[in-house]
Amino acid sequence: MIHPLTYIHPDAKVAPNVKIDPFTVIHKNVEIGDGTWIGSNVTIMEGARIGKNCRIFPGSVISAIPQDLKFAGEDTTVEIGDNTTIREFVTINRGTKDRWKTTIGKNCLIMAYCHIAHDCEVGNNCIFSNNTTLAGHITVGDYVVLAGMVAVHQFCQIGDHAFVTGGSLVRKDVPPYVKAAREPLSYVGVNSIGLKRRGFSLEKINHILDIYRVIFVKGYNVSKAISIIEAEFPATDERDEILSFIRDSGRGVMKGYTTRNNDDIA
Repeated sequence: MIHPLTYIHPDAKVAPNVKIDPFTVIHKNVEIGDGTWIGSNVTIMEGARIGKNCRIFPGSVISAIPQDLKFAGEDTTVEIGDNTTIREFVTINRGTKDRWKTTIGKNCLIMAYCHIAHDCEVGNNCIFSNNTTLAGHITVGDYVVLAGMVAVHQFCQIGDHAFVTGGSLVRKDVPPYVKAAREPLSYVGVNSIGLKRRGFSLEKINHILDIYRVIFVKGYNVSKAISIIEAEFPATDERDEILSFIRDSGRGVMKGYTTRNNDDIA
């Protein structure tokens, strides 16, 4: 059902069973998939690609042009995966010629007042709590949780299954499977609760924890820690993912923290 007080550009492609509430505006070059609901006073601008069974709450603006002075009007997009929920007053900007698109994966929950800037890549099953802000060119893995009022610097990367506590400033890359907190942002343990919820065994969680103790707790520099892990730890998908992330880090990985209160116990 599309309310008669909604405006939809004739060139927009809206699936037959999409529900759109009054006072929403759908621009040209927009595609909206089956079963999606769009609340009132939403603006879906040119270049939006919205999947099936999404929910977009009132006041959101999707696919506005980038807040980037280098943007020259290139034909770019925002792509939002199936079953993703976007709460009130979220803003998601379309890409630039760097990546040509901003992407949000499937089954994500983007809470109220979040901002996702141009050329960001957000994986599947992510949760961003209220007022979280991503600058441009950020890559976020799958199952990442960013608590309220997290601010992420441009070009940072956040690995799969990471958890960043509320109010954090993310200036460096956050490796997979970790909890990150404090100022400056630091390793405070493995995201064991999240991993257990997603079916990781205690043995696998402790394997990840042992790797990160070498990297962050024992005081080695990065190259020494990597050489120890390669020599002493069996090759697993988790070990290799961690090592690849650290080697490929463009901004450098966040600092370690020698815990005094058992924060790193699984």
